[in-house]
Amino acid sequence: MAMSEKTILHVDMDAFFAAVEQHDNPELRGKPVVIGSPRDKRGVVSTCSYEARQYGIHSCMPSRTAAQRCPRAIFLPVRMARYHKASSQIMEIFERFTPHVQPLSCDEAFLDVTGSIHLFGDGPTIARKIKAAILAETGLTCSVGVAPNLFLAKIASDMNKPDGLTLVPFSEKLIPAFLAPLPIKRMWGAGGKMQAVLKTHNIHTIGDLQNADPGLLSKWIGENAAASFRRRAFGLDERNVETGTEEKSISNEITFGKDESDPEQVEQRLMGLADKVGSRLRKAGFYAATAQIKVRWSDFSTITRQRRLDPVCCDDITLRETALELLRKEGLHSPVRLIGFGVSGLRETAESPQMDLFASEKTQLSTKREALSRAVDAIREKFGRMSIRRGSSLND
Repeated sequence: MAMSEKTILHVDMDAFFAAVEQHDNPELRGKPVVIGSPRDKRGVVSTCSYEARQYGIHSCMPSRTAAQRCPRAIFLPVRMARYHKASSQIMEIFERFTPHVQPLSCDEAFLDVTGSIHLFGDGPTIARKIKAAILAETGLTCSVGVAPNLFLAKIASDMNKPDGLTLVPFSEKLIPAFLAPLPIKRMWGAGGKMQAVLKTHNIHTIGDLQNADPGLLSKWIGENAAASFRRRAFGLDERNVETGTEEKSISNEITFGKDESDPEQVEQRLMGLADKVGSRLRKAGFYAATAQIKVRWSDFSTITRQRRLDPVCCDDITLRETALELLRKEGLHSPVRLIGFGVSGLRETAESPQMDLFASEKTQLSTKREALSRAVDAIREKFGRMSIRRGSSLND
């Protein structure tokens, strides 16, 4: 299989939120800065400076734990408006070099610069120009991976942080050797549980994965995962940079003030989240094909459970029912720290938007529920969100 002739960059800002704070306040430079919840409150670290990372602090760590690891750390609140402003500057710089930009978040993006090489030079040259422009115009540094596909570019951008530039070999024969020494956690899809399974079979590096027996690998992690991992282990990835800006998912979550053991309280919060997601879904003009809950237990272990929605929908009633079904099926076996709800598989039209004699009973019910939810939206728009509430939420 021949490697593609594309040139892909993955640009990842270095400790973005913390770097912005250090840029805006030079007194913070060289100090351990933590962005997120205050040190004495429940909540988690959003991100932190490289000085803080030396103490083992990382994203999603409880703020109290971060404060214990580094008592002199400086805790700052998230200033999302400021970060979005800096992000807009950075994305505008990307677009000077190519129209093929796929943002992954406010601080990273894929760029397909294949068609820009004749204007600005080869991949590494373009990467250096982008890094220089970002530094000159925002005062921030970034790390860039240059590769023939998205998977390899993403891996490369993380290899020499901060302020790094890593070039992946463009020869199909050399790529396996480039990947082989890397730990298995670098593989997309290799979360904690997957890593544990693989390590029980002495697969610790991508090289180990390359040498694994395909049949045994399928037995250990499933046929689909095995096939996907094998392709990535040899650096194969046929995806293209997607420049569409459509919202692909909508979600909300909350962290309880204290770990919650009362199932009724957890369900009430979950239904409230479903209502918020439904409202956002209708306002954005989408219908959802999949619903998902997220539960983080008191020991910080986290699970997600999802279900297809048939037909696609955007009404609060169906979303609430689905959220409760998923939660009750899982059961509350320990106190809950965080609960979340989201939808994905968004599309602009319902499968049967017209309610007529040929519409199925399911579709008719969905259409009625949508009409009711939109009526509630109209009332709240006119008289305020508290003007109409679920009966079960009156004691929230």
